Amino acid sequence: MDLCGLDEVADGAGRAFRLGDEAAVPDLIVVRRGDHVWAYANNCPHNHIPLDLLHPRFVTHDGEWIVCSTHEAVFRFEDGHCEDGPCKGRSLEPVAITVIAGRVHVDPVPDPDA
Repeated sequence: MDLCGLDEVADGAGRAFRLGDEAAVPDLIVVRRGDHVWAYANNCPHNHIPLDLLHPRFVTHDGEWIVCSTHEAVFRFEDGHCEDGPCKGRSLEPVAITVIAGRVHVDPVPDPDA
């Protein structure tokens, strides 16, 4: 599924996306550093709430960390691992993406019965 252009996610920042109903809470975040992008379920492993529940910004001002707006847990861009906060040692759930011709695509979820 085509998600967005790479240039639609600012370097050192992130963006939340809804994959279903527009009224739903954003369920996917994409963060970018240079030409590298990562995607995660918008779900803090501490209380299973959206990372941007209390504030739409979920990346620190210096562009180094993903942060949960509710409990201020901080996660690495590269693997979603929580470095500090109430869920330290746990990780965000990765979402497989691919960048093709400057566009970010969500990879299809493999069918376990196939």
